[in-house]
Order: sequence, then structure tokens, then C-alpha cells
Amino acid sequence: MKIGIVGLPNVGKSTLFNAITKAGAECANYPFCTIEPNIGVVAVPDERLMGLAAMHQPQKVTPATVEFVDIAGLVKGASQGEGLGNKFLAHIREVDAILHVVRCFTEDNIVHVEGSLDPRRDVEIINLELILADLETLGKRIEKTRNMAKSGDKKLLAELELYLKIQKGLEDGLPVRALSFSKEEQEIVRDLFLLTDKPVIYAANISEQELTTAADENPSVAALREFAAQEGSEVLLICAALEEEIAQLDEEDKKVFLADLGLKESGLDRLIKAGYDLLGLISFLTAGPQEVRAWTIKKGTRAPQAAGKIHSDIERGFIRAEIIAYEQLMACGSYAAAKEKGLVRLEGKDYVMKDGDVTLFRFNV
Repeated sequence: MKIGIVGLPNVGKSTLFNAITKAGAECANYPFCTIEPNIGVVAVPDERLMGLAAMHQPQKVTPATVEFVDIAGLVKGASQGEGLGNKFLAHIREVDAILHVVRCFTEDNIVHVEGSLDPRRDVEIINLELILADLETLGKRIEKTRNMAKSGDKKLLAELELYLKIQKGLEDGLPVRALSFSKEEQEIVRDLFLLTDKPVIYAANISEQELTTAADENPSVAALREFAAQEGSEVLLICAALEEEIAQLDEEDKKVFLADLGLKESGLDRLIKAGYDLLGLISFLTAGPQEVRAWTIKKGTRAPQAAGKIHSDIERGFIRAEIIAYEQLMACGSYAAAKEKGLVRLEGKDYVMKDGDVTLFRFNV
């Protein structure tokens, strides 16, 4: 799954990307420093893997991953091609969710492309460009459907009515994700691949001092939270510059550094977890002497389809799944002890997987 990092130029996107991936993306104090998107695959923090590794002593440990895409800064007129806008909008179209970095810190040495600090205005600039791009896409679909619906086809007429409803919302300045749809309508909307339908996390980029002391007193953060609440989106506080420093430390030094700041985990760990959750993803776990591994699936996935993530043959020949919740397994101390206590369940084809299920699939091909 891909999460695209977007925002105006000079808000800290590439700095944050550097911290997320330790990839060393170019970062400079001028617009359009990033033209082609930088891409990095990062592990989803999961302490359960370490618990299973201590139990099984495997040859390797493989975490679940999320792909982050650092997309160049958008500016006013992007939907009309300003600032290489068409290219950037195409990159956004290819991701599954958006991490919108918003500048909430004051720094005279870093130029603000709009000349002043105003998070709501900055967010609305990006949203407007995405809305304008969606209106263009939707306009073409409306014209095509309206011509086809002249036959009186009830399904096409219903789709046309839905498209016009979305168009009205966009014209009122509302992203598609802020509109309400029935389950049937959601399926139709998903097939439109509209930019403002993508789920969003807002990352409020604040100063290091505010991260541990006065974030709640920052009027820019308050304004961003108020705006995000209107569309049901989450706001995470992060100091991109500090996170870039933390990312250079080894695990032990990182723990000490965070403890000194009074933090339980880094902003990046929170961000990656939030992105994973935003996409509706969970992890089931497999464990043995060869490998301990987290496997990514969508919430609501049934056991055979989860087995297919490991190998298509396992899904095709699925018989049953032996499952125990991670917490129960760790409390027992070993898989054998859990079996003796009758805590390892046998689940069939209709079982819906849960996050943290430690699983052994039985199959026959």
C-alpha cells in the first residue's frame, strides 16, 4: 500500500521523508526541490514480532511494510499545470492514501511560499487543486453517462444522479471523503478514482520546543485540528527536523533520546501506525524456526484469502487454520503449552482474521 506525502513547498515534506526512510532525499530551501517522487518502503512498528522471535529464535524476522511516496510541493494553479502540477497530480492519483504535511512552525530562515503562516489557507490551497482536478474528471464522466442514460436505463440514471451529487459537493468546496454515501454508492465512487476520495492524515509540523511543551497553545495547530474535524480526518503532531535526527540513532540511543524528551515512541512510529490503520490494514503473524513474519491484509479478510497472501497454493488447498491470539500465546510461554490448554482454535473458510492472530494454515494441493 502506498501513502503519498503532499503539501506546499518548504513545509518539511522531504525532511519528514528522510526521517521515515533514512533515504536521504534531496532537501533544500526552495520550491520544487522534489520533482520526481522519492519512494521508500518502511517497516510497520510491531513489538509482537520481537516477542515471537524471543520464543522461536528464528533465522529471520520480517515486519509488515508501508510504501511512502514523497510528492513534490503543489502550488496554486496545479490543476491547470502550474508548477509542474499535472505531473504531481498524476503521482497523487497512484497512491492509496495521503499524508498532508502542514507547516505550523515559525522560522524566518525558511521561506514560506505564500509569505505567511496560515495552516487553514495552506490546506485549502492543496484541497482546491485536488477538487478542481476531480471536477474535470467527473465532468467527463457526467457527460458520457448523461448521453448513455438517454435510453432511460435506470442504473445509468441512478449513477448520473450520484455523479451530480458529488459534483455539487465539490463545487461547494467539499472533498469527496467528506460526503456521505450508501454502501452501493461507495462501490461506484471508488471506481471513479477521485483524488479527494483518498483518506488523509494531516501532519502538523511543529518546532521541537512545542513537541514536548506548548503544542496545545499553538494557534496554527488548533486551526488545523478544527479544519480536519470537519471532514473526520486525524491530525498528528510531528517535528520533522527532530525526527530526522532521531532516525540516525541506533535503537538503544533512540530509546534514551525519546525518554529524555518524555516520549514513549517517535512521531514517525505513530505516523506509520496511523497510516497503516488509515488504509484499513491489520497484520496476522506466522512464527517458526525459519521465520517470524507479519502479513498485511485488509480488515474483514477471511482465512483462505489471508493464506493466499503467503502463497496461492495455500489458498487453493485451504483446509483449516490453527489460530491463537498473540497475547494468549505469550501468556502460555509456548505454542505447545497453549495447545495443551486448548487455546489454539481450529477455524474454517468463513473465519474473519483478527489483528495479531498467530496462524498456522493447513492445506492440501
